[in-house]
Amino acid sequence: MPVQVTVAGLTIDPNNNSPIIILKDQTGEKTLPIWIGLLEATAIASELESIKFSRPMTHDLLRNVIRSFGGSVERVEVVDLRDNTFFALIHAMANGQPITIDARPSDAIALALRMKCPIFVQEKVFESAGRTEEKDQELVKSADEKGQEVVKTEEGRKWTEILEGLSPENFGKYKM
Repeated sequence: MPVQVTVAGLTIDPNNNSPIIILKDQTGEKTLPIWIGLLEATAIASELESIKFSRPMTHDLLRNVIRSFGGSVERVEVVDLRDNTFFALIHAMANGQPITIDARPSDAIALALRMKCPIFVQEKVFESAGRTEEKDQELVKSADEKGQEVVKTEEGRKWTEILEGLSPENFGKYKM
């Protein structure tokens, strides 16, 4: 059975400096960390922070194409974890017909944020890769007043300082 989640934040894996998206269920009891690529993390972070670029990024382009054809995205769903790889589906409507599209969770989530549609995780994914509040304390501390995740490790703190020091102007330095 799918469980609705929200994007609780992004953090950095202190062991390999890889971005991690943190999904939490509505109760806040279950957490699902998914390791993602830097570009996908940037796409998600820019939408969470409402950063607008002068040219459409890939997920903005996809949203625009879907809308221009009269389509919609109803929901995205993280459906499986096999061999340390997460799988997601985008549930969309086109010409009044439901369609399901295979996707990486990071791309599906970046699109869901842009389409303002709900995100779900299958219960079996939580069972195999999810974290409870106790297990999650190693990865992330409680959120600060801004709702941002606070990282425990020194390296994580350095990354947090770098990322917090960025302004929207930093993202616009390079024309797309």
